[in-house]
Amino acid sequence: MPCKLSPQQDSAGQRPPMRKVTMILSLGQRLASQFSFCEWAQESGPGNLCRCTGYRPILQGFRTFARDGGCCGGKGNDPNCCMNQKKDHTVTLSPSLFNPEEFMPLDPTQEPIFPPELLRLKDAPQKQLHFEGERVTWIQASTLKELLDLKAQHPEATLVVGNMEIGIEMKFKNKLFPLIVCPAWIPELNSVEHGEEGISFGASCPLSCVEKTLLDAVAQLPTHKTEVFRGVLEQLRWFSGKQLKSVASIGGNVITASPISDLNPVFMASGAKLTMVSRGTRRTIRMDHTFFPGYRKTLLGPEEILLAIEIPYSREGEFFSSFKQSSGREDYVAKVTSGMRVLFKPGTTQIEELVLCYGGMADRTISALKTTRKQLSKFWNEELLQDVCAGLAEELQLAPDAPGGMIEFRRTLTLSFFFKFYLTVLQKLGKVDSEDKCGKLDPTFASATLLFQKDPPTNVQLFQEVPKGQSEEDMVGRPLPHLGASMQACGEAMYCDDIPRYQNELSLRLVTSTRAHAKIKSIDTSEAQKVPGFVCFLSADDVSGSNKTGFFNDETVFANDEVTCVGHIIGAVVTDTPEHAQRAAQAVKITYEDLPAIITIEDAIKHNSFYGSELKIEKGDLQKGFAEADNIVSGEFYIGGQEHFYLETHCAIAVPKGEAGEMELFVSTQNTTKTQAFVAKVLGVPANRILIRVKRLGGGFGGKEIRSTLVSTAVAVGAYKTGCPVRCMLDRDEDMLITGGRHPFLARYKVGFMKTGRIVALEVDHYSNAGNTLDLSEAIMQQTLLHMDNGYKIPNIRGTGWLCKTNLPSNTAFRGFGRPQGMLIAEHWMSEIAVTCGLPAEEVRRKNMYKEGDLTHFNQKLEGFTLTRCWDECLASSQYHARKSEIDKFNKENCWKKRGLCIVPTKFGVSFTVHFLNQAGALIHVYTDGSVLLTHGGTEMGQGLHTKMVQVASRALKIPTSKIYISETSTNTVPNTSPTAASVSTDLNGQAVYEACQTILKRLEPFKRKNPSGSWEDWVIAAYQDAVSLSATGFYKAPDVGYSFETNSGNPFNYFSYGVACSEVEIDCLTGDHKNLRTDIVMDVGSSLNPAIDIGQVEGAFVQGLGLFTLEELQYSPEGSLYTRGPSTYKIPTFDSIPIEFRVSLLRDSPNKKAIYASKAVGEPPLFLAASVFFAIKDAIRAARAQHKDYDMKELFRLDSPATQEKIRNACVDKFTTLCVTGVPENCKAWSLRV
Repeated sequence: MPCKLSPQQDSAGQRPPMRKVTMILSLGQRLASQFSFCEWAQESGPGNLCRCTGYRPILQGFRTFARDGGCCGGKGNDPNCCMNQKKDHTVTLSPSLFNPEEFMPLDPTQEPIFPPELLRLKDAPQKQLHFEGERVTWIQASTLKELLDLKAQHPEATLVVGNMEIGIEMKFKNKLFPLIVCPAWIPELNSVEHGEEGISFGASCPLSCVEKTLLDAVAQLPTHKTEVFRGVLEQLRWFSGKQLKSVASIGGNVITASPISDLNPVFMASGAKLTMVSRGTRRTIRMDHTFFPGYRKTLLGPEEILLAIEIPYSREGEFFSSFKQSSGREDYVAKVTSGMRVLFKPGTTQIEELVLCYGGMADRTISALKTTRKQLSKFWNEELLQDVCAGLAEELQLAPDAPGGMIEFRRTLTLSFFFKFYLTVLQKLGKVDSEDKCGKLDPTFASATLLFQKDPPTNVQLFQEVPKGQSEEDMVGRPLPHLGASMQACGEAMYCDDIPRYQNELSLRLVTSTRAHAKIKSIDTSEAQKVPGFVCFLSADDVSGSNKTGFFNDETVFANDEVTCVGHIIGAVVTDTPEHAQRAAQAVKITYEDLPAIITIEDAIKHNSFYGSELKIEKGDLQKGFAEADNIVSGEFYIGGQEHFYLETHCAIAVPKGEAGEMELFVSTQNTTKTQAFVAKVLGVPANRILIRVKRLGGGFGGKEIRSTLVSTAVAVGAYKTGCPVRCMLDRDEDMLITGGRHPFLARYKVGFMKTGRIVALEVDHYSNAGNTLDLSEAIMQQTLLHMDNGYKIPNIRGTGWLCKTNLPSNTAFRGFGRPQGMLIAEHWMSEIAVTCGLPAEEVRRKNMYKEGDLTHFNQKLEGFTLTRCWDECLASSQYHARKSEIDKFNKENCWKKRGLCIVPTKFGVSFTVHFLNQAGALIHVYTDGSVLLTHGGTEMGQGLHTKMVQVASRALKIPTSKIYISETSTNTVPNTSPTAASVSTDLNGQAVYEACQTILKRLEPFKRKNPSGSWEDWVIAAYQDAVSLSATGFYKAPDVGYSFETNSGNPFNYFSYGVACSEVEIDCLTGDHKNLRTDIVMDVGSSLNPAIDIGQVEGAFVQGLGLFTLEELQYSPEGSLYTRGPSTYKIPTFDSIPIEFRVSLLRDSPNKKAIYASKAVGEPPLFLAASVFFAIKDAIRAARAQHKDYDMKELFRLDSPATQEKIRNACVDKFTTLCVTGVPENCKAWSLRV
């Protein structure tokens, strides 16, 4: 059967909602200039987040606009160059999906012109602008004299250029700045002067201007003069995307005095000169260790402003480097930053000056003076390296409870950075014939000096073509673009908060607890009532029905007398605008009486704090199995939680209808039925009075299955009380704090196996952090237990599950629903078996894999078992064994960079475990013009469900997709729907749509017989004129699904989805950075309904899993408060995170008889395949540890998930990590806890 390569350019919209618009805008800025794709990806890509797409389709679509078409320009020199791609003549390109000749050429005359009225302003004389707000005065000064006069009159005034710091403090930290002065357009503050000693930049110069100027200087000046410039440029490369650099100013970065500043350590190390002025005074000082006397303080006087900063030229014999380590490459808060400079005495390698400056190691930017002063007159050799590292380890101490945590990691980075600097200088000295007293660069160390680079991404997507002879109008199996893609890309798609405001609409803001567990002593709203536009405060007393809510009735709409987590909703304020609502909510004062709180899984185990009794699955004779085993390995493994980070936060609008308790709600939810039921209960009305409407969601991932009711019930109470429409859309920090996420897990395991690697016994105790309510935690743990085998046959097995009751916001459903945790634990002990036996991991995995007809540990027979096919195909297509040999060679030749390779399978059971949820309904209206309005029970959240339903109806009715439209999902069209979850929405709703179509077809059959040559429209109008109903419902329930944990019998799943992924990574052993070099995926999705959407789902799920297993880390305070409440502190995958080579293949000839048109579930199953990256990282760490055998390291080592930079670096034990071991006093409270 032929395959085809899918560029999928038009289907880049398979999941991105409104977030894609920002990328389109950044692309639009470059169109007229015939931009380079690679330049765009580096300059404008950073900061644009859209992990649910997997990024690849967006990049591939954008490539088509570039002059290089995405070409790296390497002319075959790079291994990933398109000129070096192997040709596969069995694969045919599809002209119907991607034909560049069909693209409309760019017509510059049609581009919007810059408004002439605004263009003339640049030549008009500058004048002062003055704006008065309710609490803030904003002045834009036009001259330097005006600015200095204002500062003299108002020393407390805050100066703002880019507003990157002050705006955040006002929005998220509730800070007020009564007078803000903007000096952005003052000529003296925007000047750039090339002097004898360096280049001087006015303090208001945007960083983009600084970057361009320095790039030009590096290109034009001798290399020895631009060492400092290149150090500044390296920091700017990772500062942020082009958008932010265009507004952020160089002076703002200095005066903000951030202790984790990217640039201040560089300026301090270089000895940059600062010119400061006030009315009547002017002085110039060199930035050194005295410039920052304390936290967020500088030597600037109250009336002074920073006028300019001069970045110096470097001298002969002077070398400079800068470093930054943050959770992500672009636009993320740094952990440690550094600027390092050394000046040698003329003609020697004897040190005349050495400056090592750091950010992130104190409450200000500091210089390691004690260490550097001891090195003067020493030579640049191994002895100096040892002395400096020992000195830094002693001088740069951090308290065990220091803000930011990661104590040993940050301390080790200070040494690692210097080591990189030492090697870089050695490398540069080697080019100028240094004398013998200088050290020599070990060739295996050379790669440690390389700056982080990423090659242009390449990708392949393979899928099976539709059979020859299939009608052109039959779109099933074809890569039909997502029906909302173009609207989403243009910003025209409507989301909940895009609905225009009602004339009398009010805004609601939640008031939440700041304590993890406490009694509420009092609530004072007096200050809130003084806020303009205040309407009312809502509390439990305002709930007309029942204040009890939640899946198990164990939650409240508003807390009564007690709060059980930080973020627990206590009440809400209702005002005229969202801004007033925020102010009023912040003004509500609550007093508490603290109660003991349980935060972590370990706390819960210690205090026996669980929901219900243990869950258990057991099969075989465990005692006998362990007795027979040649080896037994036991241990613990921890998996962190994950934030959903849908780009559209929770949003709801409640509109009271004014009679009989009727209310209409527009909600961003995956679960219309539960939303309807909860609102009806809260208002004390029947469900038939509540209408829930959902147009589309901007992402859900399980986070809007139940937790969306936190907002919808609150706005319903507000609308009921005020009689007005009430809207609430959570800010990102609120959403992350309140709504919970993926469950953290702790596993305690014991596995018995033979010398051959064959497993004979397994026992695992699973503990999940459920949070302060039960929510869906029990069902999630059930799925964990059902997937604790992954794809392996284990004759004797026992799995138990405990739901830890803690004082964190309730954790909830998340893509995979407990399965990824169970399978990751399985792959963890599987990798330990391979290491213990000294056998290749891929051999041990294959040896233990199920076969067709085997019974699982829950006694379901495996039918249509394609996992072994996926495995063999992935091994072959990834060239696994050949690449493994190449990696071994690379690791021998590189001491401080290591590569790893791993291949893992997944077996994913498809169905709701609550058997009655495996049902769905659909409604079809056929209108007399032949158009069809289709409604079903699923919600569209970017996953392409509506597109697939249109395809199903199109085939069933034998009409073009253009005649079918889905408007929304609502409770007044299809009642009692199951949530859009568990990857079964296409299976269930698709079959219901099919049944409804069959009813319509049966009614039309007599008219088709009468007029066989007629058209669809002819038959429809004939039926109408004969008074035949053209409206039909469809209903479907999945057969033979039901399982008993008590008897370990029945079938919990309708069928299984299978997949295999092979990933290769490269780690930097000195910093913990890693690059995903290549991933090959083979995924069984049955007979794909839509390969474009399915491949998009595979890639998006994989990248979300990449975040789960390697990047995304939630951090909580010991008091249970979430630190990571936004993209600056919570790292999700970006453009740079995806594999450089990303190859996805849908398994061919694997129809699934148990789902609509032989398809399979695809939304969740691929997510776990990102574990291949996790274990490839562990493989690379193992290679690093093997090289440093002097430190008595065990062959089996623990690497918990996610495999962050900190964990990777700390696991690569070496001479630097051993110098930075930090003892923790017994009663010391760490800054953050592993929950």
